[in-house]
Amino acid sequence: MRNKFGILFFLCGCFFQSALSIEPITSFAIPTKTSFAGQSISLERYDMRERFDREQTIIAYNHSTSLILIKRANRFFPMIEPILKENGIPDDFKYLAVIESNLDLKVVSPATAAGLWQLMPKTAQQFGLEVTDEIDERYHVERSTVAACKYFKSAFAKYKNWLLVAASYNAGMGRISEEKEQQQVEEAFDLYLNPETSRYIFRLLTMKQFLESPKAFGYMLDRNQFYQTIRTKDVTIKGPITDWNAWASQNGISYAQLKDFNFWLRSRQLTNKTGKEYIIKVPEKADLNFDESKIRIHNPMWVTF
Repeated sequence: MRNKFGILFFLCGCFFQSALSIEPITSFAIPTKTSFAGQSISLERYDMRERFDREQTIIAYNHSTSLILIKRANRFFPMIEPILKENGIPDDFKYLAVIESNLDLKVVSPATAAGLWQLMPKTAQQFGLEVTDEIDERYHVERSTVAACKYFKSAFAKYKNWLLVAASYNAGMGRISEEKEQQQVEEAFDLYLNPETSRYIFRLLTMKQFLESPKAFGYMLDRNQFYQTIRTKDVTIKGPITDWNAWASQNGISYAQLKDFNFWLRSRQLTNKTGKEYIIKVPEKADLNFDESKIRIHNPMWVTF
């Protein structure tokens, strides 16, 4: 019996000693204002402050996902930013892709929205993307970004307000227009909406804050922890492909590597009866193994030691 009590006291002592060594969990400072697409947004009103705080706390303490987001942003932002700029869309809309998909190109929602921008099939086709059993350009980074820009332009022509554009991307223009008319308010954050859309705007604002300065949230990454840039060569296809696996082998890569760089190819073959032109990205063999010298840091603020 004495031995049992001795073991119990020893274990309790170890527990309390361990508890005392745990780093304290802190709440992050809530800014008095923020901005999006050139619009200054005050966070001094009670609900604005609390809604912003909720989302920044979730991002800050969702450690595994938030770390990966920084690394993915380093890969995808250099691809997205020039397209936004070319189409006259504010650079801040790159953060919308982050909250839509976590920059996971392969993700599909329960409602069948797909790709970085989580486009629904009919919406994707409406804005010029091919969506078939063989080709689904929602998974094509550049082309899906162009399609998203077309949506943003269409919504901005209607609302003349970029935050309303962002809200409509989640809820749909019909819902935003209806609620805006009924509630007689002009700003997205003043609308009473379903919980998902109400959170959406603040997820966007806080994701921008996080990815502009992860160090402020305690995230520390060394340069060699980022993913390297992998160069690709473009191969133009104008006819049918009977077997993508064989085609990949002929081009010196595996079928899995072909899919990694062309996930928009959705079938083992390409019928292509019309002779449409497709550009296939083939990774350079020299870049397939990790080489720290090939890492390109898009935002120096992401490297913290």
